[in-house]
Amino acid sequence: MKRVVITGAGTINALGHDVAETLESMREGRCGIGPIDIRDVDRLAIKIGGQVKGFEAEGIFNRQQMSLYDRFTQFTLVAAREAIAQAGLEFHGELAARAGVVLGNSGGGMTTLDDNYRTVYEEGKNRVHPFVVPKLMNNAAASHVSMEFNLKGPSFTVASACASSNHAMAQAFQMVRHGMAPVMVTGGSESMLCFGGVKAWEGLRVMSRDACRPFSANRNGMVQGEGAGVFVFEDYEHAKKRGAEVMAEVAGFAMSSDAADIVMPSKQGAARAIAGALQDAGLNASDVCYINAHGTGTAANDKTECAAVADVFGAHADHLMISSTKSMHGHLIGGTGAVELLACIMALRDGVIAPTIGYEEPDPECALDVVPNVAREARVDAALSNAFAFGGLNAVLALKKV
Repeated sequence: MKRVVITGAGTINALGHDVAETLESMREGRCGIGPIDIRDVDRLAIKIGGQVKGFEAEGIFNRQQMSLYDRFTQFTLVAAREAIAQAGLEFHGELAARAGVVLGNSGGGMTTLDDNYRTVYEEGKNRVHPFVVPKLMNNAAASHVSMEFNLKGPSFTVASACASSNHAMAQAFQMVRHGMAPVMVTGGSESMLCFGGVKAWEGLRVMSRDACRPFSANRNGMVQGEGAGVFVFEDYEHAKKRGAEVMAEVAGFAMSSDAADIVMPSKQGAARAIAGALQDAGLNASDVCYINAHGTGTAANDKTECAAVADVFGAHADHLMISSTKSMHGHLIGGTGAVELLACIMALRDGVIAPTIGYEEPDPECALDVVPNVAREARVDAALSNAFAFGGLNAVLALKKV
């Protein structure tokens, strides 16, 4: 099997419009969560989110593109352009024929859907724009990335709720690892911060009205975010031959299903995914220094995840650093694992551990080192990125320093 490395990264999210700005925000422990600016926000009970501010799509895309690109597709293309530029790749000939794109997404074009429901039901119009369907479909972002960069290999979208990005990156990882493609563009995106999107999530009663405080005893729910994270996964020998800069190695992956409950997480299911990722990467528990937690800030998720980590790592759990960057950028649902992978890369490459901000009170059921409030410097040789989704779908990536 081939070694798989990351040679490019791109993002746009509530913490920054690119990777450098995002990582600086993580180092500083900045909070990108605040009041959301959307239509009919006064009708919402939840009025906060990790919204991407200062994003002017009209200055990036032309009129024809705007008619085809929902906000989640716009975010994806911005992130993909940064990632591919950093990787220094152009796709022609055989490379174009074999390289592809796998992205994670859960809600599809929610903004487009919301706008057009208004058009039909509120405004009483009988026709909508002819591009509504291609604009809102979940695979729109993957398709437009493949078209813009001439990626003619395997290209598709994975939808597994909050684990979508990790599942997508895992598929890309396996394709490169097994020689199906020398390069894959992968990651995920989401943009549910519209009236209908937030109103639907309100109904679950898992949302916080004031802040995301993962692992803190006074946590009171999750906060939605939006944005995208995109990476270039590449065969190590291919990258080495062309002199590419390597950011980190993707060493292993595992997934599991709780097969238990549509919304309540299972410690056993999460633990099996974590243990499986270690085994697939050839890592001992003691090799891992940092875990980017799923850490949503809900009572059930946080204590279940901590219990699963404790089960898998045993005594070494007390020596692990575990943090949730959702406390800063919010929960990007299908795109969340992609943005969170940046924290793992920062830990491995720069020796900086992103903090869990908003931490106020210790919780005996989350008695791990959650890197509270302030970033920390530490050498990290191996890290995990957890994603545990509604439906009991778990996906864990293992990364190593190169």
